[in-house]
Amino acid sequence: MSTAYILVLYYSRHGATADMARHIARGAEMQGLEARLRTVPAVSSECEAVADSIPADGPPYASLDDLKHCAGLVLGSPTRFGNMAAPLKYFLDGTSNLWLTGSLVGKPAAVFTSTASLHGGQETTLLSMLLPLLHHGMLITGLPYSESALLETRGGGTPYGASHHAGADGKRALDEHEITLCRALGQRLASTALKLGNDRG
Repeated sequence: MSTAYILVLYYSRHGATADMARHIARGAEMQGLEARLRTVPAVSSECEAVADSIPADGPPYASLDDLKHCAGLVLGSPTRFGNMAAPLKYFLDGTSNLWLTGSLVGKPAAVFTSTASLHGGQETTLLSMLLPLLHHGMLITGLPYSESALLETRGGGTPYGASHHAGADGKRALDEHEITLCRALGQRLASTALKLGNDRG
């Protein structure tokens, strides 16, 4: 296998979740691990992928091999009625073979989200994303209150994972506390992977 990496896997509709992903990746890289950004295609109402096999811009679409070989996973989605977005759920629903083979057991994982409104379901979305990761036997890594930004934030930030208040038009930039918490989440996950020896593949 190639160099160990943290997989930052997300779906983003208007760019806010993608911005978070980049800051989380930077945090992981600050710990000395490669961070691989991957996304998933949009789906139709019939739950079928409706995008080209290669995105027009941004990171490539994730494969099951990206997930299988990662040293740790950070999963991100905008909120959809207090839950993760359908494209990310659709991708996770296709990971049964990884579950059957125990490919993700013992690997650290974390989650992040963005919302249009300040109380738009950040925490329930984060918790919904944790459920399939627990079924895969992954080790959940949150944000402890030793991160002072968690106590000072006026926007996003929860102990369950990083979050961001993107505003009704999705254009509100991440504030300094949200950026700090994104990077802290990436650092914490990468540090955990290193302590577990997952960097050796």
